[in-house]
Amino acid sequence: MSAEPGAAKWDGPEEHVRRVRLPADPRTPAAARALVRSVLTEAHLDELLNEALLLTTELSTNAVEHARTELDIEVLADGVGLTVTVSDFAGGPVEELVVGVRNDSAEIGEVAERGRGLLLVDHFASRWGTTYQPTGKGVWFRLDRPDTRPADAAGAHFRSGSGNGGQVESSTPSVTAMNELMQASPDPYAADPLPEFAADLLGRLAEMVGAAGGTVRLDRGDGQGTQPLARYGRQPRPGNELLRVRLAVHRPYSGELELDAAPTAYAQPLAMLVGERLSLHLENDRLRRADVRRQAWLTFLAEASELLAQSLDVELTMALIPQLVVPRLGQWCAVHTTDEWGRLKLAAATHADESVLPQLDQALRATGPDSVHARLREASRSAAQVPLGAPMEGFAVPLIARGQRLGTLAVGRHQRHRHDPDEVAVLEDVARRAALAIENARIHAERRRIAQTLQKSLLPPVLPVIEGIGFAAEYVPTGDDAEVGGDFYDVLPLPDGRWLVVIGDVSGKGVQAAAVTGLVRDVIRVLAGDGKPLPEVLTRLNETLVERGGGRYCTLALAAVTPGEGDQLDVSLHLAGHDRPVLLRGGGGAAFVGTGGTALGLLDSIATPTVEFPLDPGDALVFYTDGVTERRRGRELFGTDRLRDAAAPLAGYSADVIAARLRSTAINFSVEAPRDDIAVLVLRNDAL
Repeated sequence: MSAEPGAAKWDGPEEHVRRVRLPADPRTPAAARALVRSVLTEAHLDELLNEALLLTTELSTNAVEHARTELDIEVLADGVGLTVTVSDFAGGPVEELVVGVRNDSAEIGEVAERGRGLLLVDHFASRWGTTYQPTGKGVWFRLDRPDTRPADAAGAHFRSGSGNGGQVESSTPSVTAMNELMQASPDPYAADPLPEFAADLLGRLAEMVGAAGGTVRLDRGDGQGTQPLARYGRQPRPGNELLRVRLAVHRPYSGELELDAAPTAYAQPLAMLVGERLSLHLENDRLRRADVRRQAWLTFLAEASELLAQSLDVELTMALIPQLVVPRLGQWCAVHTTDEWGRLKLAAATHADESVLPQLDQALRATGPDSVHARLREASRSAAQVPLGAPMEGFAVPLIARGQRLGTLAVGRHQRHRHDPDEVAVLEDVARRAALAIENARIHAERRRIAQTLQKSLLPPVLPVIEGIGFAAEYVPTGDDAEVGGDFYDVLPLPDGRWLVVIGDVSGKGVQAAAVTGLVRDVIRVLAGDGKPLPEVLTRLNETLVERGGGRYCTLALAAVTPGEGDQLDVSLHLAGHDRPVLLRGGGGAAFVGTGGTALGLLDSIATPTVEFPLDPGDALVFYTDGVTERRRGRELFGTDRLRDAAAPLAGYSADVIAARLRSTAINFSVEAPRDDIAVLVLRNDAL
């Protein structure tokens, strides 16, 4: 392809030719300028540098912005001038303009309507035209050295074409000024560079076209309305002829450039070109702000998810949801839940203005075919977004988790603006996350209820009241109240008139541990109730755990209490791997009693030594599980010695006081929630 179609072959000095293919990239105009600059330097045509760089920038920028294909740049310098051709690979015509020597001034407005980049080409080039090939189209321009130009074109770079005797028109800018105007860009290091950049661009344009003043107005669609972005000179007076250019920006942006100048054949296209330049940077600002806003929404959603995930309480979760939404996403917010009959119930609501809460509550509770409640029922049934009419402007989205409809999330719009698509998408995402958090809280509440019910079934509802014998127990479940522990205790009568005191600990937690605990408790009750000796009870229980315990084991302490002579109680103690109880003497002093044996469920045969001792009036026997002794404070354990020392000052107190004081001492040992169940069982001789 010839750089200048139809041009005669050059027979003069050596030609300098460069051809390069560049991508459709914002950096392409800079690469094209560098190519032109290098050719001009080689050909010693530095006097054409400003015009050549300006026109190359315009053609390459227009091709990048509109064609969006790769570009072929061809630069030819022949000693008397320069020819540059910019070709793209997009279909369709460039402009319906005749190739030839410069267009006259009457055609400039026509050029401006179709391509403002060609206005500069027409204004500065010696000749220019278009080329067409099956693969694409292009624009070329020719710049001749001043000493080789025809007499009628010698002043073309400095005259508007109207013929003024060779004098420079005051309204026609210099090449350097035009070049600086077209290549101006905002300060990349400024916090908000657009106002200063727009003011500078507006001032230069006003000086070029002789405008007395001007304004750039911009509406970012943020509810603030149209605001002046930049001002220059005096404000337009009523009745003055004004030049207006609408800025080519995408929604929600809209703007206008206004000059206190007549829209002449030169001023109008130049103002449109400046408006296009400004629009490009406003679009960059819109995209940058949109990206920052989306990042902020992602951060908001992450923080909302974290807050919702931390709450496993249903009521707290529903109270938290409106607080997350208001005021960032709406003026008010309400959460309704659905009961088993599908009826909506107001669970939580909030308003940016707390004084309006009574009116909001009244409007949300009102019933009727046109009420907010009716629209909420529609959203719940249809599982789709439903708009809310006046006076509760906003919309409602359903709360759905795991296929179940849990209720609705209603949000009122801000007074300044309606919800944009990004905000609606964020609210729908918040509704999904909120529904999942509510469902998780409900599941956790159900698990907690089941665990508490199961735990209660493993413990006696009350301890027996026996004359002369005091019983007391304290039980603290693990910090996770949705898990069932393996600790248990019991007091039951024996057929021979004795009382059996039992405390044990099954390894592990959860449903399986609870099942084994229930098995141990039932086997003891059945065998002891049949009058079996305690050693046989332990042996049979061990066999049962080995066979059906699922690998779990159990530590156990059994104490058979028999009224003795006088007020004395005789105790027969059997330990199967359990910690030794503390014997608390009524007259003072505390000591461990008993001999350790083999835990149940580990071996086929066990050893459970029997220790017998009397319990005098005022004496107490304190049983406990390892949740007490293994209570941790950092690396320090509560331990058995600390338990004994804590029990010693309680000599002479009732069983209830002893159990309560030891429980409090163990709990207060650490600020952390218990990692294991804490059980304390006290047997005391209450004879007077």
